Amino acid sequence: MIAAFDTNAPGYDLVLLAHVLASVVATVAVVLTGGAALTLRRALVADNTGPTSEWLVRYYRPGVNWLGRVLFLVPVLGVALVWMSAGQWDFADSWVSVGLVLWAVVAVVAEIVLWPAERRLQQVVAAQGDPGAGRDPDDAIDPARLCLRAGVIGLGLGVVLVLVSALMVAKP
Repeated sequence: MIAAFDTNAPGYDLVLLAHVLASVVATVAVVLTGGAALTLRRALVADNTGPTSEWLVRYYRPGVNWLGRVLFLVPVLGVALVWMSAGQWDFADSWVSVGLVLWAVVAVVAEIVLWPAERRLQQVVAAQGDPGAGRDPDDAIDPARLCLRAGVIGLGLGVVLVLVSALMVAKP
């Protein structure tokens, strides 16, 4: 079965294209999460009433950030590419293993820190008409500080994803 694929086969090219597109979409989604958080912070600090921009209100509508979850498709397609390469690439190759480890770090930080912060900010934006309704009295962190943390983490994870992409292209 493995011999049926090589890196010049059309099937390989289609999986490679899907892998690259998933990587671009995931990177943009993570960076957008960070950028939106910093933009929301500016709105919160400016007038303490919340976002007045329609795109921020739309971005922070309640729900799962499915675009960001494309991040989980990237290694699935990458593993398929290694398998389809018929031995040309291997998990022992440093660029493959380092890329997987860095991706895992990004995925864990996004799941544990970035996306929970985004969900909390969705609650803040939903309560925009009633500033007191967006805050839990037991919540020790204020929304502006949460925005800053989510913004810095989102942009930082985006940088890591760009570095991983450069590593995958260079294949040192």
